[in-house]
Amino acid sequence: MSLGAVLWDMDGTLVDSEKVWAEVQIELLGSLGAIWTVEDCMHLVGSDLRDAVQVWMSRIPVGAITAEELAERMFRAVVDALKQEVEFRPGALDLLQALRKEEVPCALVSASYRVMIDAVLPHLPPDPFDVIVAGDEVTQGKPHPEPYLTAAAKLGVDPAQCVVIEDSNTGAEAGTAAGAYVVAVPQWVTIPEAPRRLVVDSLEPLTPESLRDLLR
Repeated sequence: MSLGAVLWDMDGTLVDSEKVWAEVQIELLGSLGAIWTVEDCMHLVGSDLRDAVQVWMSRIPVGAITAEELAERMFRAVVDALKQEVEFRPGALDLLQALRKEEVPCALVSASYRVMIDAVLPHLPPDPFDVIVAGDEVTQGKPHPEPYLTAAAKLGVDPAQCVVIEDSNTGAEAGTAAGAYVVAVPQWVTIPEAPRRLVVDSLEPLTPESLRDLLR
């Protein structure tokens, strides 16, 4: 089976933005009267943002803020931080550039909303992805397979010929449910071994050819 496309998660996989999310959550939720810890942040890694807002609201005193206001403040703070600076995960940018050089189709499939993705894209080389699927552009977010199935359909490739690169359990489950081969590079959470899944410590050793080998 040939490599049809590589489908990238963004937060924690391509860019090291999970710590930005954690800092913003702890500061903002604390200012609203919630007790929110790094462990709480870890439980939401890879979650759909609509689900995350509901969890945040459940921890804030009633009447302190509306869900819409919280979402806007949280998103604005993260976007502002990402516009200023982005740190790439080890090996991620090199692998992405190598794939583009070999004209392997690539998609960005993120639980983050389009406004957050747009804050990250200027830090990347021009035209890094053929397709982008944002969290607010699908009906059901990860771990549902819809985001990855949508990306594969837009690229015109069989999901079984795709490699999904993820850092979270929810993302890995979404990739598996879509029928793709999953390369998991955990940062904050442990991702178990599974069929058609490779768990690695870093993306640094990976090349387009090693991804092709996974599907052979």
